[in-house]
Amino acid sequence: MRRPLFYGWWIVAAAFGNQILHSSVLFLSQGFYVVEFGAAFGWSRGSISWAFGLIRLEAGLLGPIQGWMIDRFGPRPVMRIGTVLFGGGFILLSRIETLWQLFAVMAIVAVGSSLAGFLTIHIAIAHWFVRKRAMAMGLTSAGFAAGAVIVPLVGWSIASLGWRPTAVISGVLVLAVGLPASQFFRREPQDMGLAPDGDPPLATGADGAPQERRRPSAASTVDFTLGEAVRDRSFWLISIGHGMALLAVGTIPTHLVPHLIERNGWDTAVAGLMFPAIMVMQLIGQMAGGYLGDRSSKRLIAAIAMFGHGGAMILLAFSTTPAALAAVAVLHGLAWGARGPLMMAIRADYFGSRNLGIIAGWSSAITMTGSIIGPVYAGTMHDRLGDYTIAFWTLGVATMVSALFFLLARQPPPPKRPASTSP
Repeated sequence: MRRPLFYGWWIVAAAFGNQILHSSVLFLSQGFYVVEFGAAFGWSRGSISWAFGLIRLEAGLLGPIQGWMIDRFGPRPVMRIGTVLFGGGFILLSRIETLWQLFAVMAIVAVGSSLAGFLTIHIAIAHWFVRKRAMAMGLTSAGFAAGAVIVPLVGWSIASLGWRPTAVISGVLVLAVGLPASQFFRREPQDMGLAPDGDPPLATGADGAPQERRRPSAASTVDFTLGEAVRDRSFWLISIGHGMALLAVGTIPTHLVPHLIERNGWDTAVAGLMFPAIMVMQLIGQMAGGYLGDRSSKRLIAAIAMFGHGGAMILLAFSTTPAALAAVAVLHGLAWGARGPLMMAIRADYFGSRNLGIIAGWSSAITMTGSIIGPVYAGTMHDRLGDYTIAFWTLGVATMVSALFFLLARQPPPPKRPASTSP
């Protein structure tokens, strides 16, 4: 008799759709709004970059609380609240007239996209998969890449209908798709009488206790507490390395479109076609990273990816010819795809899944600084120097050097705990 599809894969499918929305209407479309806000209101690139930087800043500040909420209440209610704020924030975005209103609305969007985004989704999946964790997270992240297909439509909508109607349409789509998708999320397989990865339920020993299931050799057999995790150097190395990768990941969606408009004279919709090219390569990288991550060193794959991110930034600084842009798409897309799904998988492997929410939440407070510094630095340098050349190549060099953080991270030893005493 054929076994039914493991419920964890339904969560992956719902997360896939969720990530399409996050990438298409927000993350990869920021450059369109940067151009439109500058033209409509005369605001500087640095100011607009700070407003969009709130998305990363609030995600970092919210991380510890969000992680606690996920551990305490489960992912579903967190996803629901986030989706309402995310969609509602976009509808409010259509009504802004002043810079302070942009900051206020982006704060709402930031909280919503964070609660309904990466941290909540990947913590949920970490509970449902162990042996297939990297692959499951890779498939989920493929939704983020697939969203690039919709990005040119967002650019077309802004050019044809205007950015205000486009913001309303985006908000309605978030609510219409995100709320049903949130219903699929469950806390952990044991609540449904299932085991991670769709394995058969654990057999019990002679004493009636469930036998220990074999874990991958790279996965911790101990669930660290937050205090135990932060006392280990790998917590800091992974967090800083992840943050340095986001220098490039945060900068390109915000400033690539303005850069191509200035350098090549392209219109918004044509410049936006770079994102499908990047995301095709990201999809390939995610499949490769998910497959290899379950079979080899995740930190080594992440370190190699840092050279792809950095190389793409340096190349983009000095050339925007078709050949150079094709190379940028390959380098950045493959690096992003291969590294991205492994970030939460490494944390789950190293520190266990029981307290992963609070551990990953505190880690995100460190990580998100990179995605704030990169776009704001690039926007400010553009305002001062008139182009992105110096900003892009310096960010690229910093990213490549930061591969060392992943290379130095290693499987932490089990924490030393006082022996329990019998009553």
